[in-house]
Amino acid sequence: MQALIVVAHPDQGSFTHAAAGEVARAIVEAGHQVERVDLCEEGFDPRFGAADLALFRSGAALPDDVLAEQRRLDRADALVLVYPIYWWSFPAILKGWIDRVFTSGWAYAERPDGSLEKKLGHLDVHLLAVGGANLRTFARHGYFAAMRTQIDHGIFDYVGAPVRSSELLLHPEAGFPDTALATARRIGQQVFA
Repeated sequence: MQALIVVAHPDQGSFTHAAAGEVARAIVEAGHQVERVDLCEEGFDPRFGAADLALFRSGAALPDDVLAEQRRLDRADALVLVYPIYWWSFPAILKGWIDRVFTSGWAYAERPDGSLEKKLGHLDVHLLAVGGANLRTFARHGYFAAMRTQIDHGIFDYVGAPVRSSELLLHPEAGFPDTALATARRIGQQVFA
């Protein structure tokens, strides 16, 4: 089986990249394949532009970069997103990737009766969010619940992709970074378990 790991952090030496590396190693050690995407390194353009709008409004041709990303996802049995938390959500580049790639007709479709066809039910999703606040802060303000509502439900449930794990890897927690890397490794071991 194949996992697509998408990383959204501009620093190759970041903890975000280290966590993605642990996930990838565990998946490969379990006998599966990994394709790793570094949105920043590849220069993915997250801006929803005129071509994206034309596609949405009238079914115009897919932009080449969007088609390439959809092909990556079509090859994958699981999607793993590893990202830092910026303002209690995704970094803009990752949000833009979803905005542009999860298109109507490919990720979802509205049926003639007005109901929604969720087209990504075959794609298991695992989310690893790296944050700089402690768990008490996330709990006290409801940040993690809000993120799960917005991301797990608002995006992935909308397209039918089941979220199998949604984890916070928090810098100020006891044992960081070892405990967080162990969590990333555990997620990698469970992707195809």
